[in-house]
Amino acid sequence: MNWSSYIKSYQSYLRIERGLSKNTIENYSFDIERLCLFLIENGIEVSPIQIEEETLQQFIYSVSKEVNPRSQARIISGLKSFFGYLIFEDYRLNNPLELIETPKTGRKLPDTLTVDEIDNLIAAIELRSNEGERNRAMLETLYGCGLRVSELVSLKISDLFFEEGFVKITGKGNKQRFVPISDLTQKYIQIYRNTIRTHSTVQKGFEDTLFLNRRGKQLTRAMIFTIIKNLAVKIDLNKTISPHTLRHSFATHLLENGADLRSIQLMLGHESITTTEIYVHLDRKFLTQVLNSFHPRK
Repeated sequence: MNWSSYIKSYQSYLRIERGLSKNTIENYSFDIERLCLFLIENGIEVSPIQIEEETLQQFIYSVSKEVNPRSQARIISGLKSFFGYLIFEDYRLNNPLELIETPKTGRKLPDTLTVDEIDNLIAAIELRSNEGERNRAMLETLYGCGLRVSELVSLKISDLFFEEGFVKITGKGNKQRFVPISDLTQKYIQIYRNTIRTHSTVQKGFEDTLFLNRRGKQLTRAMIFTIIKNLAVKIDLNKTISPHTLRHSFATHLLENGADLRSIQLMLGHESITTTEIYVHLDRKFLTQVLNSFHPRK
């Protein structure tokens, strides 16, 4: 078996045994393919079964010149997982990355927007175009429900349970959850559906997809990034933002207004509340308010 065969076998394992999403599997595979490219460029002919720690150290050293410590740590973690799979399948006896240290990255607090900044971002959307009504509905849904961008683009009309006040979200690993949706967000989705989408030519296979591109197909994640980036430039927002920034802001604003972490965890779809704690940054002012409000010795 060559590298390609082992990678395909690993991808099947991630999909079937671990139930990971297509996007996650692509990210894992990308790191292995990057290693393969390094081996080709340096004339190193070695299989996944034969490769040793020294060669992997050379690869990681070359990568460290191009990416930040956080990305470097992710690459090492991804490769450790791949070689761990090879051990699990009895292809190897040891993990060549076992003694390679992951760079310390610290806990990176997520960037967020204020409520005013989000309002300005959405207000900058040009509503006279068909895409404008769609974009407003998408941004309101991203922020109003705290969705991942992959969850937004895959959202189905059949996932909308407006009478009950929920939307069904399919998250990482195809795990489903119900997220509350406000009347305001419902309103903008309905405006888009009734005035724009109903007049669109929908391609076969995308009849149930909520947000469509000009060709009547599902939007890409990259397109959502571009839409938000262009709006940020339009309002002279001096922050580097992405669709995930709206998700971070959703969680932070809920917490600052008194929501408990457990409820936020359920809405975000985190398996562990520790992940939610990392997502939601707390400023000292808010912590002081919590102490003064709830401690018996206030």
